[in-house]
Amino acid sequence: MDRRTRAGTRAQPVDAVHSQDEAAGGGADAMLAAAAILEEDIVFGLLSPRERLVEDDLMARFGLKRHVVRQLLVALEGMGVVERKRNVGAVVRAFAPREVMELYALREVLETHAASLIALPVPAARLQALVSVQQAHDAAVAAGDARAVFRINQRFHRELFTLVDNTVLRQAIEEYARRAHPIRFGSLAAAGYRERARQEHWAMIEALRDGRREALIALCRNHLLPSRDAYLAAERERGALPA
Repeated sequence: MDRRTRAGTRAQPVDAVHSQDEAAGGGADAMLAAAAILEEDIVFGLLSPRERLVEDDLMARFGLKRHVVRQLLVALEGMGVVERKRNVGAVVRAFAPREVMELYALREVLETHAASLIALPVPAARLQALVSVQQAHDAAVAAGDARAVFRINQRFHRELFTLVDNTVLRQAIEEYARRAHPIRFGSLAAAGYRERARQEHWAMIEALRDGRREALIALCRNHLLPSRDAYLAAERERGALPA
């Protein structure tokens, strides 16, 4: 069974949206659900960098009309996971090494600066929401549910940076983290990385509780590196980058 067949099997809840004459609200909901599934397919490498997204295939897979599929591709392009090329169509976005390094350098600046602004130590009562999210992350890692890990990991970092009293900075962190989603498949698909990330999350919580700022900043910096390095290594294995 090839990866498209596997991906199609997982998409059954969206495929059940079968009405071709549904109202605009229902069409929007189905499009958003399809976008979430395709984003995860890209994150987990089921759709590879530079792979074409064919309108007819997406129409069949998700039961959407052509105009809705085109809106879907526009939405994915806006999310930064797809790019549209003249005479080719929509393809999964591929990043040049320089783009990867620049994106992750910017993320490091934003996230370590945020860590430097959090008022420490954070009281245990204030940390409880973050602890609760991490307990859900623990369960997803233990279950080997990579897709749940991906979504809960987003919640963890969103909750972490609510401790920063700077709305614009929080929004910038979330935006550039989202732009990095297509880069993350090499790490999220690996059980060892998921376990490493789980342990680092708890270390962040302990640093927040104990008031260890330098440790927190170092954790935020080092937490970014595996996904960056795994993407570059995977591109080399594909022959897309020099060895």
